[in-house]
Amino acid sequence: MERTVAVALKDGIDADIVSVLVQTACKFDSSVYLKEGIRRVNMKSIMGMMNMVVPKGREVTVIAEGNDENAAVEAVETLLAG
Repeated sequence: MERTVAVALKDGIDADIVSVLVQTACKFDSSVYLKEGIRRVNMKSIMGMMNMVVPKGREVTVIAEGNDENAAVEAVETLLAG
């Protein structure tokens, strides 16, 4: 499952929110990825996510593959909505 969302966080995706996003992704059995342009990172990887700086207003795609993919996408989307 995948869903494109606009980043609504005041500071976009920065170092402050990365740990929260990683912790959220790790709660799910599904593989969870964040895609922006040609970059795609594993959301369960803190190092990968630290390289994913995205400003407010930019669209990203949340991708999840697995038995709880719907819940994973919804949880990440909720965080990105601010």
